Amino acid sequence: MPLTLLAGPANAGKVALLLDRYLADIGRDPVLIVPNRADVERVERQLLERTGALLGGRIRTFEDVFEEIAGGCDVPRPVASEAQRVLVARCALTSVSLNGLGASARRSGFVPVLLAVLSELQSALIEPEAVAGDLGRLYAAYRAELDRAGLWDRDLLRARAEERLATDLRAWPGSPVLAYGFDDLTGAEWRLLEALAGRTDVIVSVPYEPGRPAFDAVRATAEDLARLAGRRIEELPPRFGEVAHPALAHLERALFSDAPPVPVEVGGAIRFLEGAGTRATLELVADEVLELVRGGTAAERIAIVCPTLERFAAPLDTAFGTAGIPYALEGPSRLPRTPFGAALCSLLRFAWLGAERSALFVFLRSPYSGLPRRQVDFGEGRLRGRGIGDPERVEEEIEKLRPGALRSVESLRAGADPVAAVQECARAMSAAAHPPARPVANDETRRDLRAYEAVHRLLDELDAWCRLGGALSREAVVAALEDAAVQGERAGESGRVAVLDLERARTRRFDVVFLVGLEEGGLPRRERESPFLDDAARRRLGGRLVRAGTVERDRYLFYTACARASRRLYLVREAAGDEGVPREASPFWHDVRGVFDPDDVARWTTRRPLSALTRPLAEARTERDRLRALAQLDATEPAEASALARANGWDRRLDRARRSFSRRTRLAHPLVLESLRARDSFAATELERFADCSSAWFVERYLDPRTIDAQVDAKLKGGVAHTALHRFFAGLPKELGCDRVEAERVEDAVRFMRACLDDALSGVRMDMTELQQRELDQTLWRDLEAFVRAEAETPLPLVPRRFEVSFGSERSPQELQRGLDLDGITLSGKIDRIDVDPFSARGIVIDYKSGQAAHSAAEIEKELRLQIPLYMLVLRDLVGIEPLGGLYRPLAGGRKMRGLLREDAREDGLPAAAGLSAKDYVDDETFWSRVETARGKAREFAARIREGDVRHDPRGDECPAWCDLWTVCRIRRP
Repeated sequence: MPLTLLAGPANAGKVALLLDRYLADIGRDPVLIVPNRADVERVERQLLERTGALLGGRIRTFEDVFEEIAGGCDVPRPVASEAQRVLVARCALTSVSLNGLGASARRSGFVPVLLAVLSELQSALIEPEAVAGDLGRLYAAYRAELDRAGLWDRDLLRARAEERLATDLRAWPGSPVLAYGFDDLTGAEWRLLEALAGRTDVIVSVPYEPGRPAFDAVRATAEDLARLAGRRIEELPPRFGEVAHPALAHLERALFSDAPPVPVEVGGAIRFLEGAGTRATLELVADEVLELVRGGTAAERIAIVCPTLERFAAPLDTAFGTAGIPYALEGPSRLPRTPFGAALCSLLRFAWLGAERSALFVFLRSPYSGLPRRQVDFGEGRLRGRGIGDPERVEEEIEKLRPGALRSVESLRAGADPVAAVQECARAMSAAAHPPARPVANDETRRDLRAYEAVHRLLDELDAWCRLGGALSREAVVAALEDAAVQGERAGESGRVAVLDLERARTRRFDVVFLVGLEEGGLPRRERESPFLDDAARRRLGGRLVRAGTVERDRYLFYTACARASRRLYLVREAAGDEGVPREASPFWHDVRGVFDPDDVARWTTRRPLSALTRPLAEARTERDRLRALAQLDATEPAEASALARANGWDRRLDRARRSFSRRTRLAHPLVLESLRARDSFAATELERFADCSSAWFVERYLDPRTIDAQVDAKLKGGVAHTALHRFFAGLPKELGCDRVEAERVEDAVRFMRACLDDALSGVRMDMTELQQRELDQTLWRDLEAFVRAEAETPLPLVPRRFEVSFGSERSPQELQRGLDLDGITLSGKIDRIDVDPFSARGIVIDYKSGQAAHSAAEIEKELRLQIPLYMLVLRDLVGIEPLGGLYRPLAGGRKMRGLLREDAREDGLPAAAGLSAKDYVDDETFWSRVETARGKAREFAARIREGDVRHDPRGDECPAWCDLWTVCRIRRP
């Protein structure tokens, strides 16, 4: 009984004819073979629409047919799941000595690639003996491990089914077979059809039209089927024009054609969308979908077709979620990409594999932990604020903060059986998020149940592997879970836009199709040759291993995707990346545009550049877009914007937007003013920051925002350096028997500084990584060692006497606690170091700078550097030492001291020969005038702080380029 072949272009009525013949033969219990399980239910609905009831026949996939035939074997075996195949392959790897592949075999991606090649070989019915080299040894070892476990994989099951069909007359009862949607048959599938054609009537439908480049990928399959069919070939003419818009029918005939017909008008049936960046491009798609749905198109009649779902799943969720568009992702996703799977895998990585703190908090922050979110955020903030990242320290601190929070971690570690431990953990997670006493049926619940079902199914498979005698480590369980697939939404779900890939779209029909990802490199996809099986090896082995190239395959899939729409087709591409870098269009994009008039194509092309942050108000689809458009309109037509705001109740929002860069800066809240007016003590550094910019003072000193993560920043480095220097100079007399660093004892001084730095580093209350510790240590040691050596070469006659001199606080020495009186306010602070003349009550103030910069006398006056002048008043009025001046001592760079010095000290306490700048000496009148000016400015700034007088007043009336506070203070930037 020869095979009958139905051939023709897309939408020629092949499937309809096949279904008619299926119903006509229903009395013989026919079998209809469809591409995948999602098609089974859809085809059943189509048949019921035709006849009202089905009293016979079966709808199956190829996999079902193979299982049915193989089930009659004398000794059938269980079929290994995908997870069990991975374990089998890993066992095979340990038993084989590899030559050229030894290094590659240790990589995580090796096993999946190997299994894909082994599937191809087995599907082509090629035995291990026919394969040479490392691949042949791996293939044989894989088969041997399957035999040891008493398993078949799905490809072996197909081969055994084909063997039985060829030798056992009872293997097939004589039911007619009809098949469609198969454009690339494996060796086992081909042998099955060939054997069935010898026993019963077989009808196969193949999309194929001789001579058209669009069908190059399926030519070999069509020609093989034609040889088997002989003269029983029915070629159907094109009929797409009967059901589709003329422009779509024209595209089906003209696309990839060597002699395209005369162009027709596009008429809006084919539209081109170009955006800048993935999100902006998909927002264009979302806008069009919203317009279609609001215009009456059923959501399930709209499809988004992607080259791969994995690349577009996340950005689609963002764009469609923002627009409120319900959609169904028709295809499996990896378990870690689901919220339930991400929480479970993160918990396992932390508990079993020693992952970082962030992995634990992925679980704790999720609803599956059962912990209140505020408690988790508080605990994470404490840990991150102290830089605690070591897993043991993380667990220790969490137990202190929230006893019992890590029961899941403890249970997983205590379990002897990793499978049972994960099963119990998954049940607890599901119950925590979805209490059985309060069941809720919504999208999130269904999504979590699908993920839980995938976990439960996988763990059953792993448990079965253990019962077969296989070894299973915790690492293997985690790897299996991370590779597990979660079933997607049901195909054709009502009220949801379908999102599917090119392969799944082949057998579907929609009113509207959006074909996305039409950038160069996205479609056609790049050729990827298997490292195990190159083209030459495929030709040598034969057995239907030679496949069409990636370009030919993608050309065929693109053609079929374009023919899925009957009313409107959208082609979508990114014209530029998220960073504005231009992206070339796919050749297929140009192929479609080339079959129509260029002016007509331009009319139906919509572009959204990177600069188009808003849409015109009339085109805005969501409330958020309308408000953004209103703000843009207000910039040019404020009266019209005000009228629209009043009509739609947006008055307050528009008013806030108008005032966003012109809000009054002066503080006005009574509680804020009350707290400021109650202040009577101000630090010198605070007043200096206020002098720089009062808005910056407000943000940094009053609001005091901080990053959640402890960082090894300049502030930490400066604190450690100050501590080390304090300990060094305070301990120098006892350690070396001298008051200052002497040139002949410099090496001893360097060793002592090393000890002081070690002590200072040991007091850092932050968990640092080894790299952070080494970087901090080496950076500080480089600067401090050079500082000590420079100190030994400085010929200043003054001697370091007092260090870290605090004043104006309760922790200051008793005589300094009152602080410096500035006519009604008190100055507080801390002087890094005071050097004194050993023979008189004279001295200088020294302020360390952790960087390379130091302010000269002129800069102190011009830039209102208040610290040194005010500290000299403290030196005179509180400490009782006559000030000779004040110096900044940089710890890095050239370390040149600059500051404000008295001229009469040039030849006495502070000689110019000591490396001081001659420009920093001023006469006594100028010296005290600048000190008094600093006193007056300090009083002025303190009074302004107490009155809440905050302004946009950066020094020089221009914000420095490095300032990142402008988003808070709302200064308009160019």
